[in-house]
Amino acid sequence: SILYNSVKDYMSREDKLAYLENNSSISKLEFSKIIPNKFNDWLSHRSDDSQYVNALAISKKQSDYGLFETHSLGVATGCDPWAYNSSYIKLQTNIAKMLSVYNEQIDIYDGNFETVERSKNRISWTDKLKSDLKRKVRHNLYAKKLVKSIYRPFTKTNLYFAAALNQRQYLNKQLFGNDGALENLIITASGSGKNFSLLISNVISDLNLHSGGAQCFPIYIYEENTEEGKDSDLFNQTEINTVDKKYTRKDGVSDEGLKHFQDAYPTEMISKEDIFYYVYGLLHSEDYRTRYADNLTKDLPRIPCVKKTEDFWIFSKAGRDLAHWHLNYETVEPYKAKLDLGSKSIKQLEDKDFYVTNMTFAKNGKEKIKDTVVYNNAITIREIPVEAYDYVVNGKSALEWVMERQGVSTHKDSGIENDANDWAIETMGDARY
Repeated sequence: SILYNSVKDYMSREDKLAYLENNSSISKLEFSKIIPNKFNDWLSHRSDDSQYVNALAISKKQSDYGLFETHSLGVATGCDPWAYNSSYIKLQTNIAKMLSVYNEQIDIYDGNFETVERSKNRISWTDKLKSDLKRKVRHNLYAKKLVKSIYRPFTKTNLYFAAALNQRQYLNKQLFGNDGALENLIITASGSGKNFSLLISNVISDLNLHSGGAQCFPIYIYEENTEEGKDSDLFNQTEINTVDKKYTRKDGVSDEGLKHFQDAYPTEMISKEDIFYYVYGLLHSEDYRTRYADNLTKDLPRIPCVKKTEDFWIFSKAGRDLAHWHLNYETVEPYKAKLDLGSKSIKQLEDKDFYVTNMTFAKNGKEKIKDTVVYNNAITIREIPVEAYDYVVNGKSALEWVMERQGVSTHKDSGIENDANDWAIETMGDARY
């Protein structure tokens, strides 16, 4: 065992310094004795609850007997300002410019990286791109690889899903195909870290969608067909045609996982889709997340079967309903907060009145008034229910993610502008988006 003393979470620098000053002698400190558990956890002891410890691993990459056939981290570009943009047009232009500069360097590269163009406003050198330069691999722009993705919670954007600008694609080609645009649903969850987080998506996820790295569990897996294997196992697979490839679509939930749940509820007709939504519902359970909070900070979740058949269906339906809201948040009926438009009515507002650069909370001195959001000079949103902030994904409420990301920013090194209004106009076709 060891003696241990800790300070409160989220103490400011000033408070920590004051704490040290007030306890300048070790004799003034109160210590507690901590002993590691069987998992060798000194702090934040994982639960050894047998129902959880013996539960099904969420993925076969954890255990041979896993619920999902595989899972993948989200995409890591290594050069986000170049690889992502709210504007499809600007993204295409940025990529074309950078790849042109890169290809020019192949002709002058003599083995000394110091001799090539390194201006950060012209090119972003990832380790992947440096390796390609050494091998003199040329890169061209492929417009079909410009796809929609989810960058942060409730923030969709355009991504260039191509090896040239992706440091790590991980297994996302198995989830969304070589061009990143095949149909799928993925449950994205946080890796190891302080606060467990999850969100469903129907597009490619960025690695940092969640802290600790977004782990993506798919409802489908795509495999490229070969001439030798394209006709195999026709009864359990669905052939999907794209422009230039043929894929076989398989279920993301494993046969072993299906049998595990069918054995647990032998009188029920349970499908892999039912299990997929059960996982999403269960992982949102406050009881589950509180009981196994320390486990979730250190390992990927395990998925137990609930004792009662009716509870399985309750969780599966809850997961399905949550998925509907989380996937379709852009189209659901808005909450009827009060719009303060000054002397105008909503019908009198023009497209320019909806342009947003930086949303802020109203303030009383330094205190934020969270029931009021100043959208821009023309629009203020009032009477926002404070309960809206109780639902948190990756450390922030949905509204705070929107406020942070729906604006205009300029990357310091590259000078690239990312204007969320472009997504509203180009992709959604509505400045009010």
